[in-house]
Amino acid sequence: MLGIALGLGFRLLVALIDPSHVTSLIAHNAEPRTTAIILVSFFTLTFGVGATLTGFVLATIRNH
Repeated sequence: MLGIALGLGFRLLVALIDPSHVTSLIAHNAEPRTTAIILVSFFTLTFGVGATLTGFVLATIRNH
């Protein structure tokens, strides 16, 4: 859950700070809503999977 929350937070920071003009790229796309959903999903899943794998590794190390 924490990884998913971090992914969403990171994506919101990218949209609000916008140093790479991500928001303007999404706005000029043919389907901006779909593009934004895909981008948010990508970041959320990336952080979620990373947190899950980290937790698995730490739990495995603790058991040995």
